[in-house]
Amino acid sequence: MEEFFEPVHELSKKLARGQTSSAELTKAFLKRIDAVDPVIRAYITVAGEGALKDAEAADRRLSKGENITPLTGVPISVKDIFCTSGLRTTCASKILENFVPVYDSTVTKKLKEAGAVILGKVNMDEFAMGSSTENSAFFKTANPWSTDRVPGGSSGGSAASVAAGECAASVGTDTGGSIRQPASCCGVVGLKPTYGRVSRFGIIAFASSLDQAGPITRDVTDAAIMLGAIAGADPLDSTSIGAPVPDYAAMLRGGVKGLRIGIPKEYFIEGIDKDVLSAVSGALEVLKKAGAELVDVSLPNTEYAVSVYYLVATAEASSNLARFDGVKYGMRAQDAANLLDMYKKTRDRGFGAEVKRRIMLGTYALSSGYYDAYYKKASEVRTLIKRDFDEAFKSCDVIATPTAPTPAFRFGERVADPLTMYLSDIFTISCNLAGIPGISVPCGFTNGGLPVGLQILGKHLDEGTLLMTAYAFEQATEWHRKRPNI
Repeated sequence: MEEFFEPVHELSKKLARGQTSSAELTKAFLKRIDAVDPVIRAYITVAGEGALKDAEAADRRLSKGENITPLTGVPISVKDIFCTSGLRTTCASKILENFVPVYDSTVTKKLKEAGAVILGKVNMDEFAMGSSTENSAFFKTANPWSTDRVPGGSSGGSAASVAAGECAASVGTDTGGSIRQPASCCGVVGLKPTYGRVSRFGIIAFASSLDQAGPITRDVTDAAIMLGAIAGADPLDSTSIGAPVPDYAAMLRGGVKGLRIGIPKEYFIEGIDKDVLSAVSGALEVLKKAGAELVDVSLPNTEYAVSVYYLVATAEASSNLARFDGVKYGMRAQDAANLLDMYKKTRDRGFGAEVKRRIMLGTYALSSGYYDAYYKKASEVRTLIKRDFDEAFKSCDVIATPTAPTPAFRFGERVADPLTMYLSDIFTISCNLAGIPGISVPCGFTNGGLPVGLQILGKHLDEGTLLMTAYAFEQATEWHRKRPNI
């Protein structure tokens, strides 16, 4: 079983030495999916023959020594929000249940060019709207550490597939914590890059000014490798950043001696689970012993982050999801009396309750007479939140916080109370509003055996320092080596 938990960088070495082949690895992971996924339910679509075909192509590259990257021949999963040419892309929604794109997103295109083998598309909250993967239109995904609990969301399938050994790594998207929060819940590493560092082209949009793609991996080295493969400017995405992409893997070993780590008082508040607080406090002590300096910082507008997020994100969602009307692609109601009736029935039957809720909230916030009071005001406060980070980073290099206030919760525990569910992302949302990078790394377990994540936030485009800090912590601990019994 241990082979299914080997990190990308170790599998890459084995492939390069000829100790295994991509075809052998892919067949093994497909068997693992057959064995484990009936319980975990991470995959919406398994690529099967397509994955084996790609693995054989990777083996040809490896045998010739041509175009070899650290991802060549490595089997991965992809969140079902990325368009994949010829492979069903549902966004975990009935409205796109049978949608097969004719093109690749830039992220999946780059992964394929790097030689990665896509095993399939994994589950998520519908249109990335949720914190538990309970909003999928198809089924719930279980947490590998405790199958009666959620894996987090919205990239729950990505985190669960990595944690359960159903792939070597995955890619997800993060709009308000959707990479970092499930990574924390499942005891894996999740990295949200700077907004614009990775192209959004071909990612089915939720909130365009917040969405960002990133890796979910076993360890920090793999996160650096994956980010290096998918980052970079893209002429197909006008919001992508033209800054050079450094060799992140080469930047990991700098150490944290003399590094200033900011501790924001606003993130250490009443209501945090005591085991989470204990694990994060212990992680900070590890970094301090490694030579880092802990400094107090303040992010005073944090208290408004959830309110701002659920105005900005829902407003953008209401606009982005207007395209799903049954006309060009996706589900269409067949019993409509006229065009307007077709729109209504298609959207009513195609969207789940949470997606409808957010569309209605966003439409209201943008409506005549309310725009200034809601969306405009939220945008102004968003600027204040960004300025808080700018000011805090004058006295520190990175900021450390809990990733989530609690460990993974039980299925159904928060479904009836949307506000309680939204508060699951209270510590991750500000990072998206400010557009800065953030990472979650495993830092301990609760007394009940559930993983806890440490969140590290960095300066704009400074993923290098972020990864270096996370790597130093990882190397000083053993939390990333723990595996669920599944």
